[in-house]
Amino acid sequence: MKKRWMVIASCVLATSLMAGSALAKSESSNSNEGKSDAVKVNIDLKVKTDVKETVTSDTYGDQGHNGYKGLLNAIDNVKDKPAGAVIAELLLTKYETQLTAEQKAELEAIKEKDAALSVVADLLDKNGSVTDAVYVQKEAILANVTNLDSYKKLGKLYDKLGKKGVKLYVNGEEPTFEVAPFIREGNTLVPFRAISEALKATVTWNEEDRSVTVTRDGITVKLFIDSKTATVNGKEVTLEVPAAIEQGSTVVPVRFVSEALKAAVKWEAETKSVVIYEE
Repeated sequence: MKKRWMVIASCVLATSLMAGSALAKSESSNSNEGKSDAVKVNIDLKVKTDVKETVTSDTYGDQGHNGYKGLLNAIDNVKDKPAGAVIAELLLTKYETQLTAEQKAELEAIKEKDAALSVVADLLDKNGSVTDAVYVQKEAILANVTNLDSYKKLGKLYDKLGKKGVKLYVNGEEPTFEVAPFIREGNTLVPFRAISEALKATVTWNEEDRSVTVTRDGITVKLFIDSKTATVNGKEVTLEVPAAIEQGSTVVPVRFVSEALKAAVKWEAETKSVVIYEE
């Protein structure tokens, strides 16, 4: 699968550059003739595995010790496209000594992996390949599990595919669960075992007092079904909403459990996404 998205990304990169070159040529022609003809670019996203052209040397004349100037001019047209990350990497590795501190900072931002992958996902989405866009956007999330915007983009793609409701991510991954997360009294409840196992914690169930206990890195959290009282290392705390049993699965307030286990919890409201990651 990774090889698949890399091939897709290569095709989209080539498409972006061809579109950028066609646009630049048309603008130059319009300037000389004083006309405003519309530019039509036919995009062909057929996957080819035998493409050998580079996206820099032939297109932008990366020749000699002044080659970086052409690349700097080119990146202004494609900085928000996948090709931008490729050119930024080339400039930073091959022409670092000719760049100012400000230019280096901008190029570093452009070549961020999660940003580049998100751009690829955007292009795939715009061209109707929503399923492929989802896969690439998942890779963007794994490249930076703290970037809430990446989860938001994935959530919107899921909406297009008809996947509604609350979404749950732990360290960039989507845990499997029998009962979907849901909101009750303003609090998001998630399957306890799914989140605990995703955080590599130990979970035990006590039938006698109807309690569930999770242990991780010296921290023990205990919750009682239908009770707002819980304990963290033996110390009582009061919950806003109690743990409960839904369709045979124990669900718990996600923020309380995650923070008790020293994990960060973020909420992306627009796509109803719960994001948990270890800092």
